Amino acid sequence: MRKLFWISGLIVVIDQITKLAVKGFNIAGWEHEGMALGQRMPLLGDLLRLTFVENPGMAFGLDFGMPVLLGLFSIGAAIFLIYLIRQNREHEYLLFHTALAIILGGAVGNLIDRVFYAWLYGYGSLFEGMVVDFLDLDLPDISLFGMEITRFGYIFNIADTAVTVGIILLLIGYPAYQRVVEEREK
Repeated sequence: MRKLFWISGLIVVIDQITKLAVKGFNIAGWEHEGMALGQRMPLLGDLLRLTFVENPGMAFGLDFGMPVLLGLFSIGAAIFLIYLIRQNREHEYLLFHTALAIILGGAVGNLIDRVFYAWLYGYGSLFEGMVVDFLDLDLPDISLFGMEITRFGYIFNIADTAVTVGIILLLIGYPAYQRVVEEREK
């Protein structure tokens, strides 16, 4: 079970390091300027760019104007994920619980931004922070079976990526996990 929490912790560390590199910081006299808000830097031409934006809401820019409520919901979700991971008895189904650990790492990474960044950067109090997003993937427009799929226009971060990967693994792993649970109940 500890290995699962190490996975979560590693995701949080990588997420926060990349966000601090983009946003910049001044910690104990050690300063890194970071990028200007809205600044773009190509990584792989126009396909992948670093684009520094801050998201006051949740996924895909959804904002309900209640940052404290969103922060408390995020804390509750993280606690629930910890509870689910701790239910992992003798690694009965590792993929399912690994997926939960990956989601937990992403959730905590964005939670840190929401709860602490406004206070740490001096633009607000606790729970007024905005999530730092910076990965700008510009997939080309696709015409498939008469449907037009246009530019994927979302800018995201490592934590968002972890949550997405975790959910995909959860969907893949859930049927097998459910069989394990049913076997145990027999």
